[in-house]
Amino acid sequence: MRRSRTGLGGFSLIEMVITVAIIGVLASIALPLGQLTVQRAREHELRRALREIRTAIDEYKRAADQGRVARAADASGYPPSLDVLVDGVPNAKDPAKRPIYFLRRLPRDPFHEGEASRASETWGLRSYDSPPDNPRPGKDVFDVHSRSAAVGIGGVPYREW
Repeated sequence: MRRSRTGLGGFSLIEMVITVAIIGVLASIALPLGQLTVQRAREHELRRALREIRTAIDEYKRAADQGRVARAADASGYPPSLDVLVDGVPNAKDPAKRPIYFLRRLPRDPFHEGEASRASETWGLRSYDSPPDNPRPGKDVFDVHSRSAAVGIGGVPYREW
């Protein structure tokens, strides 16, 4: 009983080409989906960081309005810098002057490109005196925004979040 060699298992060239083509199509579909997932995760991190910083700024303002944070008569009551939220300020109503902390750490802007030694340098700042359509830093921090020129998945630039 002789067996012919043509009946042995193996793949023909056309089967290999079709398999490689199918894998290529699947990879070309998965790559943009993976990039979209990464961008969504970074956008989620940006939303969380903005919410955290803005809440701390509001808490500082509330403490200043309640007299727990000393301020000048002509001051707005907003923090002079983002670092103050982490470093703390002395409690004006406490005889021991124990500091009030508003953040444990300052989050970095996830879309910031470039080198920044401190997290506070990654954010764009808006002072109380600057208009909303043209935010600029000043003697206090009324709001923060991303410095990124990129546009989010929803079509809104990150600077406007």
